[in-house]
Amino acid sequence: MAKSGNSSGRGQRDLRVKVKSARGRRLSSTLWLERQLNDPYVRRAKAEGYRGRAAFKILELDDKYRFLVPGARVVDLGCAPGGWLQVAVKRVNALGDKKGKAVGTILGVDLQEVEPVPGTQVHVLDFMEDGADDKVKSWLGGQADVVMSDMAAASSGHKQTDHLRIMALCEAAAYFAFDVLAPGGTFVAKVLAGGAEGELQSLLKQKFTKVANVKPGASRSDSSEKFVVATGFRG
Repeated sequence: MAKSGNSSGRGQRDLRVKVKSARGRRLSSTLWLERQLNDPYVRRAKAEGYRGRAAFKILELDDKYRFLVPGARVVDLGCAPGGWLQVAVKRVNALGDKKGKAVGTILGVDLQEVEPVPGTQVHVLDFMEDGADDKVKSWLGGQADVVMSDMAAASSGHKQTDHLRIMALCEAAAYFAFDVLAPGGTFVAKVLAGGAEGELQSLLKQKFTKVANVKPGASRSDSSEKFVVATGFRG
């Protein structure tokens, strides 16, 4: 059961939520739960109707680089639970709510079923399978303007192994983007700092006019995650 802390000696209440240990629950689970309950982005996501705190990461990235524009065709790889889709719907005008603005198209793909998000198409698909790029372009009705990915490989508990796994996933997403992006398009993906990013950076710099590495404020300070934003696809 959660409880709020006691008042401090100066009469100011400590609003941090404390989580009691419970029989059968490991310490790591208790600490994770306590962090979730005290995370301002988790509270904001709930208050604003987003499916997860990750929505604020793509919001921050788009505020800075402006790639989710009205009329854009967007592919979200590994889209579960759908927070990035929710953000994209509003920004590319997928529902046609902004009169006089172009209406965008949003396609989410994932290995698992995802609860529908109004204004998007969501398909169960392994983007690494043969012909996946052709399927995506068919569903989109053409090439994409943005390919974005917040995917992460399942954690092994070994930092270097996890780093290599997520970099391999990010590289696979990049090659997929090369197949579906229109000239001038944007690729956005999560990576982990850890020493194996050099090859991916070199590859992206060959294919895009600008490549930036960003750690949004919504990324936890103790996380090694950052995002690569590659703009101006050369085609």
